[in-house]
Amino acid sequence: MSLFQIDFGGQKEHKVVGIDLGTTNSLAAFMDLTGPTVIPDPQGEVIVPSVVSIPEKGEPIVGRAAVERLITHPERTIYSVKRLMGRGVGDVQDELKLFPFHVAPDSDAVIHLELGGKKFTPPAVSALVLRQLKQNAEAFFGEPIEHAVITVPAYFNDAQRQATKDAGRIAGIQVMRLVNEPTAAALAYGLDKRQNGVVAVYDLGGGTFDISILKLHDGIFEVLATNGDTHLGGDDIDNLLMRIALEDIASEWGVDLSGDAGAVQRVRRAVIEAKHALSTAMAAVIEVHHDGKSYRRELPRDLFEKLIAPVIDRTLTPCRDCMKDAGVTPEQIDEVVLVGGSTRIPLVRQAVRNLFKAEPHTELNPDEVVALGAAVQAGILSGHVPDKLLLDVTPLSLGIETMGGIVSKLIHRNSTIPASAAETFTTAVDGQSNVLIHVVQGEREMVRDCRSLARFDLKGIDPLPAGMAKIQVKFLIDANGILNVSAKDLRTGKEQTIEVKPSYGLSDEQVEAIVLESFAKAEEDFTERQLREVRVEADRILNAVDKAKGDDAYMDLSDEERAGVDQAIAELILAYHGNDHNLIHNKMDNLNQATLKLAELMMNTAVQGLMKGTKIDA
Repeated sequence: MSLFQIDFGGQKEHKVVGIDLGTTNSLAAFMDLTGPTVIPDPQGEVIVPSVVSIPEKGEPIVGRAAVERLITHPERTIYSVKRLMGRGVGDVQDELKLFPFHVAPDSDAVIHLELGGKKFTPPAVSALVLRQLKQNAEAFFGEPIEHAVITVPAYFNDAQRQATKDAGRIAGIQVMRLVNEPTAAALAYGLDKRQNGVVAVYDLGGGTFDISILKLHDGIFEVLATNGDTHLGGDDIDNLLMRIALEDIASEWGVDLSGDAGAVQRVRRAVIEAKHALSTAMAAVIEVHHDGKSYRRELPRDLFEKLIAPVIDRTLTPCRDCMKDAGVTPEQIDEVVLVGGSTRIPLVRQAVRNLFKAEPHTELNPDEVVALGAAVQAGILSGHVPDKLLLDVTPLSLGIETMGGIVSKLIHRNSTIPASAAETFTTAVDGQSNVLIHVVQGEREMVRDCRSLARFDLKGIDPLPAGMAKIQVKFLIDANGILNVSAKDLRTGKEQTIEVKPSYGLSDEQVEAIVLESFAKAEEDFTERQLREVRVEADRILNAVDKAKGDDAYMDLSDEERAGVDQAIAELILAYHGNDHNLIHNKMDNLNQATLKLAELMMNTAVQGLMKGTKIDA
């Protein structure tokens, strides 16, 4: 979820670049009269490895020079930081075991990486990569660059998107849009020129996997659905081959290198080189030299494909789920686009071909295609490209807690964004002057089964009788997928607003579990919601009748009528403690019937009081 652009006024004076902030590599691009073009550094290189090293003295080292330090100074060098963006310490324990860097011991929910005695958050590390891209662009153009469009995986949640925006701000960049990587790829391929059709964008990068189904209607993009895995990519293939190579070396040399960070990085480099070679060759060699010893193993492509098949298969389930959410079959998909360096692997291309029953687009460099698409969107924002419209969707439902612990969903899963929704709520207690707004995310009906995003109080509302106050709650998801929530007392005009910035995000497993669990528990949740809702209504009626019994009109009822009211109350209370919502409804209806005369007497008394002393001609 990223972008919806129609009005481009007031931004033409800014030069805007597009940035692909990748797990393995990052690069920037811009739009000129001929189309999108990648921006080289002063040495002519267009790709900046997403690697940062912190020397003992001097400025941080970014890019290719930092890659060299993975071997010489692994404890001071960090890579694949995108895997950690917007996530909590508990979410990343498995991958941290494979990294040479460490989480600071005082870290709590938010990750703080310890590099050479200094502490960095993942956004701060990503900001160093962005700053390098900014400097490259400034050297290329010979002028300051302060505005950019940055791409993110479509499945990034609020926390991960906010972390990306924070990285841009730290780097001195005004992030004008966050664009979904698959959506950017569609722009790079010029699919907007096709008037109608359905397009699947399969994006397998270094650390994340995304699948998006886009619909084109009269040249307008609409993302029907997105899915993916923020913890799946080429890094998983590298780690798999590394484990095998390290086990091989331990068996051959009798030495466990897994505790030697420098040696592990030598092995990592060797397996990556072999992986790259196997995209075109039928066999490759993994060769490692360390401490006077040499390890050499030939890896045929057929064995390589058997080893990585489980990783590739993991990408297919999100693809099927995405098609289901979009309401399309493989036969209805007109074009397939491949994005990400890992899609060079022949087995990946074959798996995509088999699933979608179509030959995928591979004409553009898969490492550059996302940055090129970001440059197109940057061109739109700067006024160099005719207006285009991209509609993205939010992956999980958003709502607030209401009486009984029930979720009232304001924006539903797969809603097109930017999105806004508003509902009016009321108070449950007489004289209530504060209202707690509890924002939740998820697909279940009960608050306890959803994820809490934020809580805030709307204070100073008029202390009216229960049900009289009118509180409008409004949700707004902006073009970057960031949620803003406001609550306003319509009577007094008092308002409270919050931008939801969770301290860390959901893991990919949690996001998938949320959706799957909502399907599995749908009937059970609906039944419980019905019971909770009818109990809330029963509480309201019982409280109202209890107050009415203190009114003088109650004593005007006959003994038989009062006994009927008491009997109806007792029956409702008995049903209230059961689990049959239909029975509770019936008993509420009985109580309403039993109190009809009491309501009439109270109404008459109230009207007489209002009319007392009033003249006819008034």
